[in-house]
Amino acid sequence: MPKRRGAVLLKKIVCFVLFMFFCSFMPASAADAAAYDQVLQRWTKDRKIVDEDGANLEIKATYYSAEYIEALMQKEAQANLWTDSETENYKYNFLGALKLDEMIPIEIEFINNAPTMFLGPFDIMVKLRIGNKLYKPVDYDKRFNFKFQGKKNGLVYFPRYDEKTGKDLLAGVKSVRLELSPSISPLTNGSDTQFIWDVGNDDPSKLYQGKTAARFETDRLLKRLEKLRKDKAEHEKQLQGINDEITTVQTRLDELAKQQ
Repeated sequence: MPKRRGAVLLKKIVCFVLFMFFCSFMPASAADAAAYDQVLQRWTKDRKIVDEDGANLEIKATYYSAEYIEALMQKEAQANLWTDSETENYKYNFLGALKLDEMIPIEIEFINNAPTMFLGPFDIMVKLRIGNKLYKPVDYDKRFNFKFQGKKNGLVYFPRYDEKTGKDLLAGVKSVRLELSPSISPLTNGSDTQFIWDVGNDDPSKLYQGKTAARFETDRLLKRLEKLRKDKAEHEKQLQGINDEITTVQTRLDELAKQQ
């Protein structure tokens, strides 16, 4: 009898140890996922407008900060069980699509359960206020130009650098404000729809490290090399034209000298 009780007790201990072993991994993953979701939510703003008849319009805007992008990538990597190499590859392609080294990408989503929306041309409907200046989109998802009801979302790209000076527009800036025109929908009652983000601590350069940074630098240098080669070919062509003209002038001078 004591042996039987001992065997049962040992079995319970083994089961408990195995249970605790597996549980030690599960909460960490759940905790990580929850932490990622908190970050994603922090950079996503939303507003819902409802009129007296029940028609409604929900607008969401997501600022693609370094923190947001990193959390999004880590969440995807965890969900898909990616290796480090697969995660780096995803990161490289994702950052390339976002044009983060040149633009400020913001995702906008409309859920329109109201009269049809006409947003085209969309670049006059949306602005980004940085400091005391308003900036139009450099590029945007052209689907926004077509009338719609229901859901529509896409990326809008604003300039990150001053076109003339090359200065970083976000340098020293604490917050930015996305402003949507009252014309987007009659539900706005003639008021702008605005979303504000604190970007004082945002540092996109943190994303460009390790292998990802090396790949982007390689791309940049290859583009630079291609441009230099084109410039060289153009200059050589110009130089050849000058040399040909020198030869022509010298030949004529030699002819004139013989006539004297």
